[in-house]
Amino acid sequence: MTLGGKEVNLGGMCKGSGMIHPNMATMLGVVTCDASVDAEVWQGMVKRASVASFNQITVDGDTSTNDCVIGLASGLAGNATVTDAGSADGKKLEGALTALLQGLAKSIAWDGEGATCLIEVQAVGAKTDADARQVARSVTGSSLAKSAIFGGDPNWGRIAAAAGYSGVAFDQSNLGVRLGEQQLMEKGQPIPFDKAAASKYLKVCGESASRMWKSHPQEAKYLEVEEVTQAEGAGLGGCQFSQPRADSCGPVRLSSRLHAGSCATFGPMHVCASSS
Repeated sequence: MTLGGKEVNLGGMCKGSGMIHPNMATMLGVVTCDASVDAEVWQGMVKRASVASFNQITVDGDTSTNDCVIGLASGLAGNATVTDAGSADGKKLEGALTALLQGLAKSIAWDGEGATCLIEVQAVGAKTDADARQVARSVTGSSLAKSAIFGGDPNWGRIAAAAGYSGVAFDQSNLGVRLGEQQLMEKGQPIPFDKAAASKYLKVCGESASRMWKSHPQEAKYLEVEEVTQAEGAGLGGCQFSQPRADSCGPVRLSSRLHAGSCATFGPMHVCASSS
């Protein structure tokens, strides 16, 4: 990417395949960046990007005992120092950082122990982003929903039930569920849909995503899963870049977001750490 006419590079790596569940899962992650950015601004970017990535994934539902994400920014790119996250360069840098962490988070989910399918859940129309994330995590964490998806069963009831017991208050008459292009539920009521087509969507997408991921991980098309919609409010959450997860009754993955931590400065290099 380019900031202020200077080429800026970001890279990252992470590890973890078991006990993957918010907050941030049992994993270690390191991100490197050569952009010149204010330490406090960089800390905020790492925190928000973590919330939108590693804390939205789950594999087995077991919460982490330890985890860490470290962001390093050397400033060697020579760009004008980014001092405002809301500036054009600040938004561009944070957008790239978030995309990178989301890609790494999906990789962890996809490599989860026993996982064979990657699921993405989008919750739209919630009153807050936190509510949307909670609903999405509830669906991706449901053993019944995961087993149905793994078996190619477009069971709207299991998805709706998981949204209902998520702890987020919403008007059930505004609830809708969609699987790919198939609308399964609308305004709180099930509607006629092509069950064979919906089942085929689950099976074909799962198989093609698995083949693509194994051969070209960076180009894998993730299994897009149910969308739980509320007519009121606004907000996007959940397993949005792929919510992967795997569990005993079959494979499935989910996505989540993450946490923040502390930031220290060592010479010209900013070191930001996020942990639950």
